[in-house]
Amino acid sequence: MNKRLLYVCCFIVSCIIVLSQCVSKQRSTGLRGEQFAGAATCAGCHKNIYDSYLATAHYNTSHPASQSTVKGNFNDTFIYSNAMKVVMEARDSGLFQAGYVNDTLQELHRFDIAIGSGRKAQTFLYWEAGKYFQLPVSYFVSAHAWANSPGFPAAHPKFDRMIPSTCFGCHSSMVGVKSTEMTGLHITEQFEKNQLVYGIDCERCHGPGAEHVAFHTAHPQEQQAKYMTKTGSLKNQQKLDMCAVCHSGLKTPQRSVFDFRPGDKLSDYIYADITRPAKPSEMDVHGTQYQLFTASKCYIKSENMNCSSCHNPHSGDKQEVFSQRCMSCHTTASHNFCKLTTLPEAVLAKNCIDCHMPALPSGSITLLTNGHLSPTPDSIRTHLITVYGDETKKVIARLTKKL
Repeated sequence: MNKRLLYVCCFIVSCIIVLSQCVSKQRSTGLRGEQFAGAATCAGCHKNIYDSYLATAHYNTSHPASQSTVKGNFNDTFIYSNAMKVVMEARDSGLFQAGYVNDTLQELHRFDIAIGSGRKAQTFLYWEAGKYFQLPVSYFVSAHAWANSPGFPAAHPKFDRMIPSTCFGCHSSMVGVKSTEMTGLHITEQFEKNQLVYGIDCERCHGPGAEHVAFHTAHPQEQQAKYMTKTGSLKNQQKLDMCAVCHSGLKTPQRSVFDFRPGDKLSDYIYADITRPAKPSEMDVHGTQYQLFTASKCYIKSENMNCSSCHNPHSGDKQEVFSQRCMSCHTTASHNFCKLTTLPEAVLAKNCIDCHMPALPSGSITLLTNGHLSPTPDSIRTHLITVYGDETKKVIARLTKKL
């Protein structure tokens, strides 16, 4: 290859890179501002971490709805009483939930957004006239079936439940709000259609990255991270607050959680909830991970335990990995290992969380499937680390059969 051709190729590549950065910048400017680079930019230097992150529940908590992102079969039907039903229809123009009465079409709404990673359940939103609404039928993964959306009436399909921007605060990294009007205590929001930064992306946890990217692009030899908050340097409560933004349940916001930056205080964004149950036994397992975890003896007796002591946010860890992290503190040498003697030590060391953090039924997330008179609660692993006698008996019985 001669020098002139090499220069031309380099120029073309440079133009493509600059153009892609400009497009990315325009897209982020519309929603989050020029200080954000976009998560895909992180892959340039952090490819292994980025590729692993793509499989996490954080990344997959929201997607544009499509055949590849929506769980469940289409042309299935959810039947209500009085000859009412909702049919999941795959049409040439997209995916829809169609409401029928006596086989006469009453309402037809598109699957626009899929909410939920699909590990336990998914629910779906449609956009209409500047507002987002939740569709009446969700998908319950453990039952492999469509189900009445949580909290929706069981007797008829409800298509008019509006979704506010606060819901997007924990299921996206930004939503495009066109306008906000307040009448008394009632807030009405107008949204830009499908203007979302889907999933919980890198910059929700690490802060805006455009300045960081620009500096290290210009100084590729620099190994010390510049213009980014180092989460490892934060105080323990600051680390907890980052996770508690979403994992402490619904609260009354003082300001948008989209503005939260690593190192900020959660109390500056959320009003204290005076109605919150004081006892862990009164808390639902859904949405109160922070409260349950901080009520656990493991946390109380530790000086610096936080969510990342067990969770790697960049990967979807399996049960055995969590148990290994328990073993970093609970060892026979320190005389605080499991006191059960009915199973070998090696077996116990791989099953800590089934006994001490079992999956328990949620009272707030319940789904009614076809043919059932009462809804089925979603099972969610509790974050109150303690001894659960009944669950332990079940685990011992299950593991004994395998020996």
